[in-house]
Amino acid sequence: MSLATLASGVVDADDVLSRFIAWAAEAGLTLYPAQEEAILELCAGKHVILNTPTGSGKSLVATALHFKALAEDKVSFYTCPIKALVNEKFFALCAQFGADHVGMLTGDASINPSAKIVCCTAEILANLALRDRNARIDYVVMDEFHYYADKERGVTWQIPLLLCERATFLLMSATLGDVSDVAERLHALTGREVA
Repeated sequence: MSLATLASGVVDADDVLSRFIAWAAEAGLTLYPAQEEAILELCAGKHVILNTPTGSGKSLVATALHFKALAEDKVSFYTCPIKALVNEKFFALCAQFGADHVGMLTGDASINPSAKIVCCTAEILANLALRDRNARIDYVVMDEFHYYADKERGVTWQIPLLLCERATFLLMSATLGDVSDVAERLHALTGREVA
């Protein structure tokens, strides 16, 4: 059963959580404590900064956020800095949610751009946020978030954080240092807690 089918008819955050955990268990996946905590915080409406090692299951947390968005009839974005990773994530999400529910925007390609789950480069999301402050950007997964500190490309990670104050953010990296300043500013901009 696709995650999109499982998301239909979900009524509240507890239902989102229980259905997603049941899907993961059925797929043979056991949630690590960091994954479970991050998913709980996202279901509670908090932003999450997930700073865990490579291979620790950050993608599963991102999948949970896309599932939550779909269940709520909202739009989620997956961003990363490299088009090849966007392409890879696009195909993975199509396999999990069904191709009808997933789109891709890279500058080179535009596939199903009005989908509920959109994979795009960080630059595309920044341009969307700059072009239309009322764009339907409800949830954002920013993979490789350590690029936030890159002096040449970091601005493309910063713009959505500044302009998409209604969005819930999942900021993921295996190589983040102290992010307390980012957490404080995100809390100040959106009025919501950051876990």
